[in-house]
Amino acid sequence: MADTKTVIESGQAVLGIEFGSTRIKAVLIDAEHKPVATGAHDWENRLLDGIWTYSPEDIWAGLQDCYGKLKKDVRDRYGTELTSLAAIGFSGMMHGYMAFDGAGKLLVPFRTWRNTMTGEAAAALTKAFSFNIPQRWSIAHLYQAVLNGEEHVADVRYLTTLAGYIHWTLTGKKVIGVGEASGMFPIDGETKDFNRDMIATFDALVAEKGYPWTLSEILPEVLVAGEDAGTLTEAGAKLLDPDGTLKAGIPLCPPEGDAGTGMAATNSVAVGTGNVSAGTSVFAMVVLKEELSAVHEELDMVTTPSGEAVAMVHCNNCTSDLNAWVNLFGEFAELSGHPAERDELYGMLYQNALSGEKDCGGLVAYNYFSGEPVTGLNEGRPLFVRMPDARFTLANFMRSHLYASLAALKVGLDILFKEEHVQVERIYGHGGLFKTKGVGQGILAAAMNAPVAVMETAGEGGPWGVALLAAYMVRKGEQETLGEYLASRVFGDEEGSVMQPDPADVAGFDAYLAVYKEALAAERAAVRAMPL
Repeated sequence: MADTKTVIESGQAVLGIEFGSTRIKAVLIDAEHKPVATGAHDWENRLLDGIWTYSPEDIWAGLQDCYGKLKKDVRDRYGTELTSLAAIGFSGMMHGYMAFDGAGKLLVPFRTWRNTMTGEAAAALTKAFSFNIPQRWSIAHLYQAVLNGEEHVADVRYLTTLAGYIHWTLTGKKVIGVGEASGMFPIDGETKDFNRDMIATFDALVAEKGYPWTLSEILPEVLVAGEDAGTLTEAGAKLLDPDGTLKAGIPLCPPEGDAGTGMAATNSVAVGTGNVSAGTSVFAMVVLKEELSAVHEELDMVTTPSGEAVAMVHCNNCTSDLNAWVNLFGEFAELSGHPAERDELYGMLYQNALSGEKDCGGLVAYNYFSGEPVTGLNEGRPLFVRMPDARFTLANFMRSHLYASLAALKVGLDILFKEEHVQVERIYGHGGLFKTKGVGQGILAAAMNAPVAVMETAGEGGPWGVALLAAYMVRKGEQETLGEYLASRVFGDEEGSVMQPDPADVAGFDAYLAVYKEALAAERAAVRAMPL
């Protein structure tokens, strides 16, 4: 405790803050990269005029509350104030659309990754680039606004993501990490910058509109991990910490997306490694040795924070419906006079799911709060279906929802592993789905038919990952790569707790998925019958 207090008071601690879909979380790490204090703020997106969004007020109030709780945690644990830091890193949910005019005014409400309203643009750009452009990418949102004739497009002078916006506001620097940038627009593997040929193609596509900008003029500057990304300004320090105790001048690392921070947090930035982040959304990242043989709409081509090529399967929906059911059971527990703490409730229900039938006994769930492009749906309706003779037990019910949280992901991964024959030695899991020991981990191993490792730090997830990226920027040795830094200085020989796939679970998940695919017609019918 005394050593940690000294680290904090001497300004050697490093801070990482990540804006997730349901929580903003801060993690403070010491000189050994260990978390020593945390803070969190719960928030939720809202559906405004058919668009999933968060307001600027939500963003800044949430950040200040999160940081304030971190400060309190430091004060309560160590009896000292947080006044200076060695470095700070910000990350956020990837993709989306934040467009600003020349005065820095947000032109339209933030359009998050969750929106599936850019199908026409994504298809057109995929064809024009011969490169898969998912609906949630920033460029798809921009081109859809062009196709829709939205008036604000002519006024755009800067286009960025949530993490890029926060970083810009706090430092004045219009920069972005390459991993996050790869979810805005395709990256050139050689230059580690936006693909200039594709930029020229885009500019030609919109030339007839006569906009007073070119694409390169409105995109942020791309930086790789370890590069200088600016410092916290006086105004930025006051915005982050209204109490005024945090000093300006702290260096910030390039802002990254939650995919890149997940890779850092699981030591999976090297070729042949991969990770799965499972929370409100779920995505798998596999670092590639070679390019894929074909363009697959189910697979995104992005990069690590240091610019290596990554195949990504991203699904919009993961634990939201699962959480809703757990909350419902929590209400029942309270009504019965036996209330349970949140973690206890999850533990009981998740562990009970392991006793369910391997194929869920004829129960099928769709966790689609929003659209799911991997399975071809632009909108979603949470749906639970069962056969009249199904074994409707609590264990089967919970197991079906755990399977549902990873079912769409498995659809995409089957393409990567079975069609592209990509090899991966091990997958690292992190995020909320893995907090109950052995449950989400075993389900993922069954879905992927591959060993899955979960580290002790898995619960810290992205905030810890971006703190590691910030630490790398200020502590790396000359010519020391991010992979080398993580392997030698952070993780050492730690491999985490590894679960091998159970053949019976693999067969059960495959049987469940076969029914899941066939019954997607019911999900599509629900979308048609229950319009927003």
